[in-house]
Amino acid sequence: MAEAADIQGISPSPARRWLRRAASLVVAAPLVAALLAGTAAPTAQADVASKAPTGSSTVDVSLDTLAPSAPVKGDTLTVSGTLTNRSKESVTDARVDLRVGPRLFGRTSIDAAAERTGYVPGSDPAAIGGKYTVEFAKLPSGISQDFTLSVPVDKLELDGAGVYQFGVSLSGRTARAPYEQVLGIQRTFLPWQAEESDSKTHVTYLWPLIASAHVTAETGSDEQQTPVFADDDLAAEIAPGGRLDQMVSLGSQLPVTWVIDPDLLAGVDAMARNYRVKVGDTTMPGKNQAVAKRWLSSLEKAVADGKVVALPFADPDLASIAHRGKNVSGTLSHLQTATEVAGTTVETILHVKPSTDFAWPVDGAIDPSIVDVATSAGAHNVIARSDSLQETGKLPYTPTAARPIGGGTTAVVADSRLSKAFEGDMSHAEDSTLAVQKFLATTLALTEQDTDTERSIVVAPQRMPTAAQASSMARALQALDGERWTQPLDLVSAAEAEPDARATTRVPGTSQYPKRLRSQELPTQAFQDIKSTQVSLGSFQVILTQPERVVTPFGNAINRAMSTSWRGRPLAAQQYRDSVRTYLQGLINEVQLISKSDVTLSGRSATIPVTVQNRLLQGVDHLELRLKSENPTRLRLNNGGAVAEQPIRIAGGHSQSVKFDAAANANGQVQVVAQLYTEDDMPYGEEMTFTVKVSEVTPTVLLVIAGGLLLLVLAGIRMYTHRKRANASDPAGDGGGEPEQPSDPTPDTGPENGEPSGAGEKVDR
Repeated sequence: MAEAADIQGISPSPARRWLRRAASLVVAAPLVAALLAGTAAPTAQADVASKAPTGSSTVDVSLDTLAPSAPVKGDTLTVSGTLTNRSKESVTDARVDLRVGPRLFGRTSIDAAAERTGYVPGSDPAAIGGKYTVEFAKLPSGISQDFTLSVPVDKLELDGAGVYQFGVSLSGRTARAPYEQVLGIQRTFLPWQAEESDSKTHVTYLWPLIASAHVTAETGSDEQQTPVFADDDLAAEIAPGGRLDQMVSLGSQLPVTWVIDPDLLAGVDAMARNYRVKVGDTTMPGKNQAVAKRWLSSLEKAVADGKVVALPFADPDLASIAHRGKNVSGTLSHLQTATEVAGTTVETILHVKPSTDFAWPVDGAIDPSIVDVATSAGAHNVIARSDSLQETGKLPYTPTAARPIGGGTTAVVADSRLSKAFEGDMSHAEDSTLAVQKFLATTLALTEQDTDTERSIVVAPQRMPTAAQASSMARALQALDGERWTQPLDLVSAAEAEPDARATTRVPGTSQYPKRLRSQELPTQAFQDIKSTQVSLGSFQVILTQPERVVTPFGNAINRAMSTSWRGRPLAAQQYRDSVRTYLQGLINEVQLISKSDVTLSGRSATIPVTVQNRLLQGVDHLELRLKSENPTRLRLNNGGAVAEQPIRIAGGHSQSVKFDAAANANGQVQVVAQLYTEDDMPYGEEMTFTVKVSEVTPTVLLVIAGGLLLLVLAGIRMYTHRKRANASDPAGDGGGEPEQPSDPTPDTGPENGEPSGAGEKVDR
């Protein structure tokens, strides 16, 4: 951002005292050189000495504290640190000095001064001297010694507002060089502004609350759907002293814009109730409910009066989506869903209405495809960084952050130097102090740039600062809290600020995207895996009577699979995607056909039962069971066709037996296939195949049966004929066993032959 155009060098009007000191050093330089030449060690000793620290690297000077970081009139500057003799010789007549000056102009000159190592006579200022020193008679080899120095600011003879070089040096003697010389030095910067400036720079500092994915797609086997965490690491981050605990505690005291991943809130909110943690192949009850409740309560209070920006749920990797995922169907729809759920999640848990109009690509690196993906999800502001959207107009100052880049989209360009100021290891006091001083110096130099225009500068630090980094960031912001040369501004206002008409608005091409970042992107296979999971989820949810119990946890898990937090962890990302897919498939398999043994049909028609089991906690519906005969000429189903269907509806934890009518036309074996289908005619689950053995009734068997029946009939006729003959040979009517006929008092006698009527009647045979 125009840093290259900053004016370098020393003030055109340096302090008189500084000139005197510099002149004396120049005059003394030949004498020092002569002394060095006259005391040269023998060659054998020189070979040994060359392997040990020499000159101004003999003693390591650690500058641990400098307070106040940006002093004002009347302050006393206190400096403390540690001296460590790295050589193999003792240092005698050691003295710690403070060195101030000259004034630096421009941010480039600050960078150049920060890169210098070792003491350079004429370039480094002379020591203040006097009583503002600390003396040590001896500093043994390998030994460390603490020091503390205090000096009134008015003794530093600072000429005017600006950034000054500030150094702490150790001078002394060694046996090899028995004359006084600077054996160690540490430099930093001292921002100085005696009076409040009329010109102030608006500074927007983003305070990110983002964590890696911890919640799985799994839920407990209960009605409450107890969430399952992959580990309990999140509890450690929000516990007292943890990274996220420090972020909330420090941020609550600072004028910052909170940038929050709603997935973090959802995870902690779930932890505040019943949750379980995976331990090997099983899960154990979580025990950090109190920690989660305390953290959420603290965060809610911290953001109550501040500005909150909600990123899309699970902080999806916009660059990976743009470069690897957007051509995989369905990917962009996940991003839209993640944006939609973001605002609701934050508002429900923190009771504040966030802005959801910002997209934040990794490290603020953008290209046209990333901008297109970001805006496709509804964002109108893209947080970029000045080392990506670089200034090309050779402006002599850093322009304001807001830049219109077309299509109604604003690039909010964060300052690269300030954004990366605390990316290093801030766990050591010296590193933190140096970073804070350089940050303050850079903001002051930026404010002093030659422009009458009021500007808005945005600082977008690393996404997941460590606790030490957060502490260093907070120290820097606290030093600016007096609003001496800066003034805080929230991100929404910064995005709405009047843009600089001369600032660059051209988005860099795709080829300019950093190779380092591109190598960390999710592969195309990741998005194909996600698509496969989504297709399976779509088929599964349509059969459920309570689909929201599955759609919500799996939808969130799919968003987590696209998270920016997977950068640099490809194996962990793959394992997470696999775990989501495996768990979903396990649920799908809970609705299945029960295996059947072979079926034997004896007869021309029968019923074939097929059992469907539902081991889910909820009911299933909108399913159809189809039975297909592979040989319909031998075995026909239901209405005489090859396929029969029946609807399926089963309550959770139950089974249903479905019966199909079958008709056999011929003997033999027939393969029958059973398969579940969804309403949209998609197969559900695995098909099941079994064999139906048909034992049809043959013509020979029918002849045998018919012959047997005929014999029975003939036997009956023969018995009847035999009885009739017996009756005919027994006139008294007492033979043959026939029932008696009722007697008639006036028997009918035939007048012709005088015999009773019926005597002599013929019997049919």
